[in-house]
Amino acid sequence: MEFFKKKTDIDFMGLRRMTAALSILLCLAALVCLAVKGLNFGLDFTGGTQIQVAYSHPAKMNEIRAELNHAGFGNAIVQSYGTSKEVLISLAPHNNMNQQQIQQSVMNVLTDGELQRIDYIGPQVGKEMATKGFLAIFIALLGTMVYIAFRFEWRFALGSSLALLHDPILILGIFSFFQWEFNLTVLAAILAVIGYSLNDTIVIFDRIRENFRKLRKGTPIEIVNSSINQTLSRTIMTSAMTLTVVLSLFIYGGVMIHGFSIALIIGIIVGTYSSIYVAGALAVALGLNKNDLMPVQKREVVES
Repeated sequence: MEFFKKKTDIDFMGLRRMTAALSILLCLAALVCLAVKGLNFGLDFTGGTQIQVAYSHPAKMNEIRAELNHAGFGNAIVQSYGTSKEVLISLAPHNNMNQQQIQQSVMNVLTDGELQRIDYIGPQVGKEMATKGFLAIFIALLGTMVYIAFRFEWRFALGSSLALLHDPILILGIFSFFQWEFNLTVLAAILAVIGYSLNDTIVIFDRIRENFRKLRKGTPIEIVNSSINQTLSRTIMTSAMTLTVVLSLFIYGGVMIHGFSIALIIGIIVGTYSSIYVAGALAVALGLNKNDLMPVQKREVVES
């Protein structure tokens, strides 16, 4: 099954300088935003308290926020949870109050609500989660580079690793710019995006290697262009189907996985772009040629 009925002949590599400039500009903007504004870490990383409260009537969010603010919980995050009658309240750590006191103070304010559950995460646990989370991203990128270097060639490994680094930087930059909450589910989405983008990149690299060995004529740029065009239908169909599922998660999955689904939506779009425009272009820029991908000829020993 093909997305395009006719064979495409799009000059992707002709745009490589423009897309390289765009990627560098976006990555720099993302890094500046991260340095200036930082990430809005959720309770998974900062520690704090989450309280789920149920009402017998639709909850009025603005009134709940105002009541909590008046009670001294100015940074409280109040969200609908599942239905309009259930509310999830996220509170930052309070140095002068323990968990029991926080619970009692909140329920004293929300007199018409019924406590469903309460979760507490200590700040030390949150810091440890943050450290291990970003270490997981680093190990995933390092493992990817080693795998591709063994399977293909070091130029492909470096190109794909830079392309994969490009994707989480942009996701983090967007989350920093809009100050969306960054929690463990978003981190899981970033790791999933690395694997998703790698899958697309390997399909293109495999076709590039095949065409280098099969086509006798053609420059590296022409062969990379041809390979991307040959796999374009597969790339677009895979991305479109995955994006449809993730959009369904975003619309119907509830507030608890909004960050996860938003990160995946951004990652699918950015990952598809980097697989087409970044990974192959970087391999070509590093000097990829036909000799690098030709099978090694075995020498026969002639006995005299």
